[in-house]
Amino acid sequence: MASSSTFSLCGYLLLVLVATASSSLTPSYYDGVCPNALPTIKRVVEAAVYRERRMGASLLRLHFHDCFVNGCDASILLDPSPTIDSEKNALPNANSARGFEVIDQIKSEVDKACGGAVVSCADILAVVARDSVVALGGPTWAVQLGRRDSTTASRTAAETDLPSPFADLPELINGFKKQGLDEKDLVVLSGAHTLGFSKCGAFKNRIYNETNVDPNFAQKRRSTCPPNGGDGNLAPLDPTPARFDLAYFTNLKNKKGLLHSDQQLFNGGSTDNLVNTYSSNAPAFWNDFANSMVKMGNIKPLTGNQGQVRLNCKMVN
Repeated sequence: MASSSTFSLCGYLLLVLVATASSSLTPSYYDGVCPNALPTIKRVVEAAVYRERRMGASLLRLHFHDCFVNGCDASILLDPSPTIDSEKNALPNANSARGFEVIDQIKSEVDKACGGAVVSCADILAVVARDSVVALGGPTWAVQLGRRDSTTASRTAAETDLPSPFADLPELINGFKKQGLDEKDLVVLSGAHTLGFSKCGAFKNRIYNETNVDPNFAQKRRSTCPPNGGDGNLAPLDPTPARFDLAYFTNLKNKKGLLHSDQQLFNGGSTDNLVNTYSSNAPAFWNDFANSMVKMGNIKPLTGNQGQVRLNCKMVN
């Protein structure tokens, strides 16, 4: 006679097979397989953000930088190997993308909670992005789940497809359009810069050479970003870098966008009206940000039998 543990194992494996066979994303993807998955992720994210408020922005950025390179497939998490040209080494990510150790901790704890590798690293990134925003006072949304993890990465695509802090508005619009995102998505997702910091090297030219910048703001930023050297020095992307609010858009209206690409959103172009709206309408920003995050999270996911569920987010199985 088979033991009860054998039946439990068979039932568990059946649930996993059913879950991985689905080809569509749904917020309830893990409900029957591992109901403790999302609460576990939330707990670790909240603890990480409590330890370091900046971490919330860093974790949110990982999801952006994952989705914009061949879809939301956790390719950004893969370490270099003889077969992986790691996106971590791409110019926009090298010595910049951070929070990988938090993702590793989440993966470990979620796998323990689920009794195995049930939750993909790509889904972890998507949930972590939402939970980081909530932890810093922003909106929540139902994260679509059921992504699987890539077995490849592309440093070249990361250097081509990730939005540049030096980009003009047409380049930004075209870059988002390539991902199936429109001008509204561009503006509202750029609003993620209500959180976090940027390195001096990314905004040095703006504060020394551009004219559409408030002179007092430029002078203040120059105090920690010298014309020569100091490229790694940090400055907040808006005045409240650990609170999800409207200050980013208010800054743009006052010519205090830190990055060239930020100020391009309010510089006499087609996106000015959206910035005006979000600078004074928190419910609109909250709602549209949530919707655009779901839309971005749907960029070319691997589902069904595509890809894999990694045992370790840093390497393929």
